[in-house]
Amino acid sequence: MEYFNNHKKLFFTVFAFFFILTVLIAIIPALRNQEINTPLPGSQPLSGDALKGKAIYIANGCVACHTQQVRNVDMDKMWGQRPSIAADYSTIKRTDIWRNTATLMGTERTGPDLTNIGTRQPSIDWQLLHLYQPRSVVKESIMPAYQWMFEYKETPGPKDKVVNVPAEFMRGKKGKIVAKPEALQLVAYLMSLKQVKLPDGTPPPEFIYKKKLANTAGTQGASAGVELDGASLYTANCQACHQENGEGLPGAFPPLKGSKVVLDDNPELMINIIMNGYNARQSEGFGPMPPIGTTNNLSAEEISAILNHEKTSWGNNARKVTPDEVKKLMDAVKK
Repeated sequence: MEYFNNHKKLFFTVFAFFFILTVLIAIIPALRNQEINTPLPGSQPLSGDALKGKAIYIANGCVACHTQQVRNVDMDKMWGQRPSIAADYSTIKRTDIWRNTATLMGTERTGPDLTNIGTRQPSIDWQLLHLYQPRSVVKESIMPAYQWMFEYKETPGPKDKVVNVPAEFMRGKKGKIVAKPEALQLVAYLMSLKQVKLPDGTPPPEFIYKKKLANTAGTQGASAGVELDGASLYTANCQACHQENGEGLPGAFPPLKGSKVVLDDNPELMINIIMNGYNARQSEGFGPMPPIGTTNNLSAEEISAILNHEKTSWGNNARKVTPDEVKKLMDAVKK
């Protein structure tokens, strides 16, 4: 009983057990994980600007609305080409001894997942415009505008990064909106978020809990005469740049309304752009288009539905394409 009446012995014993369990259960496994989880070949460390951008990402609480983890469920397939694995986070270290802002994996998806945003949306112009005024590119967005990262200049200098803001969001100003270093650093961090391909011969983890009914409808659509909802697919994959009305954004993203590529009866160039991306109009001020079909793992049925929506909307009146036709051209334009 003397032992239980001695508060010093009780406190020391409890503390010793707590310390030993912490070492065995938390510290040793964590150190072991750091040893066995090595970066994937091809992964790149963050640049100086990207590191500063990560600090801005943290300071502004972006992790409260955005995740950086592709789960192995079918609904996450649009965020990455494969589910996330431990090696994706192995290069991320503590900010310092006091702060462990390592993975920024997040738990909420008020906004879309950012794991692969550098590949999904590689246009710096889009990223800056989205930061300045999210509703200029995504009408329904509830994201706050980070306009404090930008400044207004009547005569920008040659080294200034000008953001092509639509006139309706300029509030009557006739000068230019210029990105501050904070905006460029944050975008540098976002552009660094890219899923690294697995080594050749390594099978990627499968997406589970698939929507079997939706997949069945998609794969049998051509034979059963059931056409997927092209408008919804366009909204999910294309609308952020080319806009709901198909008119794009002047100086940033080209229009699809009246586009010669869209109206062409031969869809080969259009499919090539969707599968391999396009950057031939950068001299006109348009940002590069990502290979949205490849990045988002779109099927021939889904791409044909998107094409037919674009070919028959906003006054366009072009020949529709079939999934079989699209499948043959997808195979032909693969790099």
